[in-house]
Formats: sequence, C-alpha cells, structure tokens
Amino acid sequence: MITGGRAGLADRKMSIESARLTRVAQEHLDFVWRCLRRFGVPAADADDAAQQVFLVAADKLADVPVERERAFLFATAARIAANARRSIRRRQTAYDSLSQAPEEPGVSQDELSDQLRARALLDQVMADMPDDLREVFVLFEIEEISIQDIATTLDIPIGTVGSRLRRARQAFQQAVTRHRARIGFRQGAVG
Repeated sequence: MITGGRAGLADRKMSIESARLTRVAQEHLDFVWRCLRRFGVPAADADDAAQQVFLVAADKLADVPVERERAFLFATAARIAANARRSIRRRQTAYDSLSQAPEEPGVSQDELSDQLRARALLDQVMADMPDDLREVFVLFEIEEISIQDIATTLDIPIGTVGSRLRRARQAFQQAVTRHRARIGFRQGAVG
C-alpha cells in the first residue's frame, strides 16, 4: 500500500527546505548581521534587518545553488541595508522638521571608551562611503574574504575588486585624517 502520495512528497520537500533555511541561518546569521551593520544599519535596527534578509531567503532559497548561498545573502543584505538607510533618513528628516529646540550635544567622546569611539568612527566612515566601495571594503578588510571570492560573490572582475578596494582604502584613510584634524582642532580650540 502506497501512502502519502503528492501530499507526502510536498511535506518532505517543505521539510528539506526548512532544514536548509535553518542551516543557512545558523551558518550565516553573524555574517549577515555584520554586513548590515557595516552597510550603515544601526545596531538597534540590525536584528530586524537580518530577519528581513532571512525572510527573503525563505522565499527564494530553493532557487539559489548551495555554493551561492553566502553571495545571495550578501546581496540581499546590501539591498535590505539600502532600504533601511533610506527609511532612517526619512525618519530623521521628519524628526528634524518637527524638532523646535536645537539639538543638545550628546555624551562627549572623552566619556566614551576607545573601542566605542573607534566603532562609531568606523560606522560613520562606512556610511559616507559609496555602496560599491563599501561592499568590497567590508568583505576584504572586515570579513577577511579573499579578492577572488569577492569577485565571485559580487560577480565582478578581479581587477574591479582591486580598483574598488584601493579607492575604498583611500576614502577610508581620508575620512580618518579629516576626523583626526577635527579632533585636533577641537583640542586646540579648547586649550
């Protein structure tokens, strides 16, 4: 006697897809979260954005080859981060237009730990960097992925990866230099 038929086959297929999604989420959640943060998603919104990435993955994972899962998640995270940044800018613009009082300065940087200052600077520099440069910079410098793997992940030539990485490093260095100059100016103005 044959049991299950089409319904049993559909249940097994859903079970396999569910197991794959669970595996992908367990293996790549930290990677997706870090990418979202480096693409400018604030820490407070990163968990929700990561959930959106995996919701997209749940819908599309069946069409993604196993060897392209990480690339798919990276590309999805980049799109979700871009949407999140636009949403944050809209909220900030609305808040600024409604705000009557001048913005009060926050906690001074002197009160923050060196690690928090460095992370905030990195976030700012990354937010100001163009998306194409930021992608390569994040993958190479922060995620420590090889240039060959970056080229494969982003589906661009190795030379383009090298060129973008060079320009991203220049942009990063210039931003750090500007930051140091601002800090030096503030210290000189105070002293």
